Amino acid sequence: MNIMDFNVKKLAADAGTFLSRAVQFTEEKLGQAEKTELDAHLENLLSKAECTKLWTEKIMKQTEVLLQPNPNARIEEFVYEKLDRKAPSRMNNPELLGQYMIDAGNEFGPGTAYGNALIKCGETQKRIGTADRELIQTSAINFLTPLRNFIEGDYKTITKERKLLQNKRLDLDAAKTRLKKAKVAEARAASEQEVRITQSEFDRQAEITRLLLEGISSTHAHHLRCLNDFVEAQMTYYAQCYQYMLDLQKQLGSFPSTFLSNNNQSSSTPVQSVSAPSVLASASASLTSVSNSIVTSGISELKSSSGSRKARVLYDYDAANSSELSLLADEVITVYSIPGMDSDWLMGERGNQKGKVPITYLELLN
Repeated sequence: MNIMDFNVKKLAADAGTFLSRAVQFTEEKLGQAEKTELDAHLENLLSKAECTKLWTEKIMKQTEVLLQPNPNARIEEFVYEKLDRKAPSRMNNPELLGQYMIDAGNEFGPGTAYGNALIKCGETQKRIGTADRELIQTSAINFLTPLRNFIEGDYKTITKERKLLQNKRLDLDAAKTRLKKAKVAEARAASEQEVRITQSEFDRQAEITRLLLEGISSTHAHHLRCLNDFVEAQMTYYAQCYQYMLDLQKQLGSFPSTFLSNNNQSSSTPVQSVSAPSVLASASASLTSVSNSIVTSGISELKSSSGSRKARVLYDYDAANSSELSLLADEVITVYSIPGMDSDWLMGERGNQKGKVPITYLELLN
């Protein structure tokens, strides 16, 4: 009987506390009650925690999409994870493509040029698939798991303590409101005692919350280390893939030229193995050389004549003084040369505005 009486009293007390908080919260929203504001440092920490949680969730979800583009596979992995069971092993896309290529090569005949090439390509694709699995596994352990632990662990604790802080604040402000309304001396004394107690509980909870929030800086440092691990895993993966494809290119380039014909058009020279960086460097150098020769030719022609030309602005330019003309990228202006001007400059006109403009910021138009 005594236990039942205790439970009823506790339930009534809890209901009274909840009602008091609800009334205080409502009156604050209506502007009918004062609200104890948190100090600026604590507010900044709360804002930093919310920002960290928001971006951690976004980065985590997008990383999962990057590592596993198939949404159905992600859902399956999520379900198995919640059931604490291992998901069934399936071929990933490179492995599946590689197996198809190997099967096709065997069907066409390993002794034929096409069949042999398919088998070699298939084996390379399967190696890429294995590297893909290693990337996913390493990234999940070293990057995704720490991010998920923060969201599902540390931030949940912060949210719980923050909610307790909010309740303690409401209790404190409700007690202050009752103190203001107390008229009788005895009632005022009781209200003052209640304010002291609720103020102490609020201060204690604010300190607990602050200590938890200050741990966000340590979380950032930990996530930075995890990010470095993720970048290293990606670097290893792409280096492996590049090496695999380079080896494959050399193998395919070793085939006799008569096997490399396309639509009965025989190649006169065998395919040479050329690395991607050398191709890009050669192309870039060629384009730069051609571009420079065209620009130099156009500028020389303009300076030798007394006419004007239209020019497109390549980049924004802020005039250094009143003799120069500020430019906006992609706008078209009129340019011309005047005797005695520095070779690196032209005169530019835009409507009624006129001034010197640097040649390197311009592309002459025909």
